[in-house]
Parts: sequence; C-alpha cells; structure tokens
Amino acid sequence: MERNYGWVIVGAGALITCLAMGAMFALPVYLQPMADETGWTRAGISAAMTIGFIVMGVAGFAWGTLTDRIGARPVVLIAAVMLGLGLFIASRANNLLIFQFAYGGLVGASGGAFFAPLMATVIGWFDKHRSLAVSLVSLGGGVAPMVITPLATVLIEQMGWRNAMMTTALVATALIIPTGMLIRRPPAAPAETPAESGAAQEPSQGSSILAIMRKPQFIVLAGVFFLCCAAHSGPIFHTVSYAMLCGASALAAASIYSVEGVAGLFGRLIFGVLADRLGVKRVIIGGLVLQAVGIYTYIYVAELTQFYMLAVVLGLAYGGVMPLYAVLARDYFPPQVMGTVLGGITMTASLGMAFGPVGGGWLFDTFGDYHWLYVSSAAIGMAAALVALTFPRPSVPREAQMQPA
Repeated sequence: MERNYGWVIVGAGALITCLAMGAMFALPVYLQPMADETGWTRAGISAAMTIGFIVMGVAGFAWGTLTDRIGARPVVLIAAVMLGLGLFIASRANNLLIFQFAYGGLVGASGGAFFAPLMATVIGWFDKHRSLAVSLVSLGGGVAPMVITPLATVLIEQMGWRNAMMTTALVATALIIPTGMLIRRPPAAPAETPAESGAAQEPSQGSSILAIMRKPQFIVLAGVFFLCCAAHSGPIFHTVSYAMLCGASALAAASIYSVEGVAGLFGRLIFGVLADRLGVKRVIIGGLVLQAVGIYTYIYVAELTQFYMLAVVLGLAYGGVMPLYAVLARDYFPPQVMGTVLGGITMTASLGMAFGPVGGGWLFDTFGDYHWLYVSSAAIGMAAALVALTFPRPSVPREAQMQPA
C-alpha cells in the first residue's frame, strides 16, 4: 500500500467533512423561516443544535474508540445513513420535540463520526507534512459555509425550509457513501523498541481509556478545545440573525458564512504550514488570541461590509486553529489510541459548542440584542489562550514518532 495514497484519504476526508458538517451546521439559515412558519421560539430551535453538539461529543468519543478497532470506513458509512435519516425526519417534523430529537439526536450522533475517525486515519498516513495534511482535510469544513449554506438559502426561498432540508439529506447521503469507500486504514508503523517509543513508561496507555483521560496532556488539550469552541459557537450560530437585525437581507447575511469559509481555507493552509515550521503550540495560542479579539469586535459592527471584514479575521483564526488540536494530540499520544484521544477531545469541544446556540438565543430573548453574547464569548476566548500557555511537553518525542515513508 503506497504512502502516497494518504493524499487520496485527505481528498476524501475533505469532501466528506464538507458535506456532513455543511448539512448539520446550516441550521442558522433555517432559523428565521422555521420560526415564522411553526411559531417555535428561536431558543427552542437553537436548542436542537445544542442537543446536537452534546450528542455529537458523546457519540464522537464512542466513534473514535470504535475506529481504533474496526477502522474509519464502516464508521463513516453508518454515520452517513444516520445523517440522512435525521435530516429527513427533521424536515417532516410538526412538533418541536420531534425536531429536536431528529436534528439533535440523529444528526448530532452522526456528526461525531467524522472528525475523530477521519483525523485519526489521516494522521496515521503521514509523518512529514502532518499539520498540512490535517489542515487540508479540515478544508471541507471551510468550504461548507461557501457552498452548503448559500445553497440551503436558495433552496429555502424556492421550495420552503422543509423540502430544502429533505433535499440536503438525500444529496449528502448519496455523495458521502461512495466517497467513504475510498477510506483505508493507514499502513502499520515499523516496530519500535520501548526506549524509542516511550511506551515503557506508559504500559496502560493503549488499553485504558481512563488512563488516557487522566494524563495532564489530555486534560489541558481537552480544556483548551472546550473553551475555544465555547467562545466561537455562539457568534458563529447567531451571525446570520444579527446581520439581518442590522438590515441585511437573508441571502446577504448567509453570504457572511461564505466569506468566513474562504478565509478559513486560507487560515487552514497558512496555520498548517506555520505549525510545521514554528511549532503547533505557538500557532494555536496566536490563533486563539486573534479569535478573541475578533469576537469582541462584533459589538462595533453594524454594516454588511464590516461583517465581511470581521468574517475574514474570524475565518482565519478559528479555521486555522481547529485542525491543529489533532496534530498536537499526535505529539502526546501514539497512533494506536488516536481515535480514542481525538474522540475524547471532540466530546469536550462539542460540549463547548453546545453553550453557544442556546446561550446566544437566551441572551437575545432576555436583553433584546446580542451585545452580551459577544462580550462573554470574547472573555471565554481569552481564557482559552491563557490555558493554552500551560500545554505540557509531549510525552512521546517527535523524533521517536517519525515513520519512514
């Protein structure tokens, strides 16, 4: 099995991530038409995304652990079916609880099957250019706002939100399944002696999930990921509604996601290259500070042009930082448990993401604007940067991890 096949995995992972995450995270553009038609509150609709993040986190841990045992391909295929089924049921729901179950439960559970399994697989295929490869896979998440969100907006205007969501369900499932067939397990690494691998000091690492989760490396990594996602989830989810309140049309407001997506593409490439050259920790800290400053700037934004300018900054920041947590995890843990590790930190990140949608909706319903959402989110973002300063040294030296091509 040629090592160059790793780039095929990268391409497949990027496409799958684009389709799956784009379908799940398009809910903000459905928010207004759903509220108008059904009479459901913004907080109630947003709660479906909050439930989805919580379920995605818990499921992601399970999917990641399962990936270590059976590989990413069957995990992705099962999740593709769940994604389509969840969106289809949600599109037909006439009851808010049913909608929350379908979107938050089924769609959320499927969402957890893409980040950890795909990232763990890609990391196993690369020794050199690892940060770049991981960042390229995450490009799918950056392309999604450019493609899926505007497409969903157009579909909603032409056929209503129900048929638009149903169409998204069918198309996403039909494309993810054949693409998922391209995923393969990475080739086995050459045998290492205990002295080379550092495994002698950690005999239980590969066999005990609790042993992994008790390590300071995991705790700090999961904590930073949690705070990072808690900081930007609210601003991301409520950007469309905020822009519309400032006078932007629905399509123009949705296009802000497209600008963030384009900026995120460059952010992933730039941050990935910088991380390979300057070190992952430094780049993550810098990106977290930039993200916090950008979020706080929202309180001064009122015009569409300003929204676009800020979207560039935030897209670069959170788009560039997000995939690097997986690279840093590889500095701390061996590939045999990478699915479990990434599933664990994804679970904490999803819990952080869960606060934003419902929290932002509650703050808006309480105060009548989004001011305190951006103030509190910026504070959380700065806390993430401060905690990132405590990243410990890798438990496994990078030189010992390198595998010959």
